[in-house]
Amino acid sequence: MFAALPLVLPFPDISPDIFRLSIGGFEIAPKWYAAAYIFGILGGWLMARWLVMRPRFWRNGKLPMTKGQVEDVMTWVTLGIVLGGRLGYVAFYQPGYYLQNPGEILAVWQGGMSFHGGALGVALAVGIYAWRKGISVPAIVDIAALVAPLGIGLGRVANFVNAELWGRPSELPWAVIFPGGAAQACANVGEFCARHPSQLYEAILEGLILLIVLWIVALRGGLKVPGLIFGLFLVGYGAARTFVEHFRVADAQYITPDNPLGHVVGTPEFGLTMGQLLSLPMVAVGLLVLLIARRARPA
Repeated sequence: MFAALPLVLPFPDISPDIFRLSIGGFEIAPKWYAAAYIFGILGGWLMARWLVMRPRFWRNGKLPMTKGQVEDVMTWVTLGIVLGGRLGYVAFYQPGYYLQNPGEILAVWQGGMSFHGGALGVALAVGIYAWRKGISVPAIVDIAALVAPLGIGLGRVANFVNAELWGRPSELPWAVIFPGGAAQACANVGEFCARHPSQLYEAILEGLILLIVLWIVALRGGLKVPGLIFGLFLVGYGAARTFVEHFRVADAQYITPDNPLGHVVGTPEFGLTMGQLLSLPMVAVGLLVLLIARRARPA
């Protein structure tokens, strides 16, 4: 069946639904994408609880918050992810459409979430919570940065399972033949169109590798330098996302016959996608945070 592209991979036989169950005429079909959010938040909560129970990781052995406060702040984080992610998608990727259809802005079940919007939402939520409770803002954002790559990685794996946000056409041995007419709409590639599995690139770089690096730094005393982990997260995620955008297909609304790569700044040949335009400021802010953290580091 795939003789036209012998060195690429067929899409695995996996459904976006974890399972389907019909009860009394109602169908229950939980999604892997929803599970990624749930397990990401649950895993983040468990890691944060573990951190705040160990004084040796913190400056002068002073814990930044209690276990109860970790549980409280996770509620705020969840709201920040959902509301920020949705509103970020509306503002960054589809403002014109939602201005004409405001009733669909909160229709998250229709799809459409932005990581950058979710990150801003979380930052605002934890900032408000820290201010209200008198908790150190650098400490709470360091904890948030340490646990965030878990949810990011799981979310990108779920994007792959959903066969969405795929990459540009490729003939590499690990390129994947994604299903659907849109994924197969490649010119001059033969019978089938294989693409970069850019979702998995992001899962590895923004999720697994970033998680490992941040935890190595944290366990070696990084949490004793307020802001260090947060700065590293901003630089790491921003750089990884900027890199992967070279292999990922831009959102459809930005792609035209004259602008096939979907650049929003620059020329059709040399420019930035929306993902890069939103990620590069993260790198700049992260470098500034690292500079401030270094200067504040105790001798």
